[in-house]
Amino acid sequence: MKLDEIPVMKERVINAAVEEFGKSGLRFTMDDVAKNLGISKKTLYKIYDSKEEMLLDVADYSFADIKKSEREIVDDENLDTLTKIRRIMIVLPERYQNRGLSKLYTLKDKYPSIYQRVTTYLSTDWDATIRLLEQGIEEGVIRPVSIPVLRAMVESTFKDFVSDSVLVENGISYEDALDEMIEIVINGIKAN
Repeated sequence: MKLDEIPVMKERVINAAVEEFGKSGLRFTMDDVAKNLGISKKTLYKIYDSKEEMLLDVADYSFADIKKSEREIVDDENLDTLTKIRRIMIVLPERYQNRGLSKLYTLKDKYPSIYQRVTTYLSTDWDATIRLLEQGIEEGVIRPVSIPVLRAMVESTFKDFVSDSVLVENGISYEDALDEMIEIVINGIKAN
């Protein structure tokens, strides 16, 4: 799903659903989203037949938004390669900051198809990141590492963050966990 292909009202619904998720996790209701938008629940059900259908679009839209942010990072001529690597590996557009993403693990049991889609997104389309890692190795700003191993480590970390309650149990936000993870990774691959 491309961002420019989303009808305006669906985009408003998706943004409201993200906001409600940030407040209540998966406990939010279609009624909460309708109230957030100032529309009737009946109108909302004309747009989406179910909460699950809406959440599938939220996942698709969110990852399309992340890919857009990745392109912006890659194209930013003001950033050095190491900064680009750091940012692209933990890219999270501002609209998703502080939205309770540490609660994504709750999708696993209640909405397994959405959970599967999220985990699939986490392990696909690494092309831009791989190119930056290769560039960083060529420039000597990161030491030569096995990119497949690094990718597997980062993917596993992302998947653990969304499949387990470890962040919630330890009072760690998803954003703080990403920052800590990337610091550990970058300090481990940075050239001396």
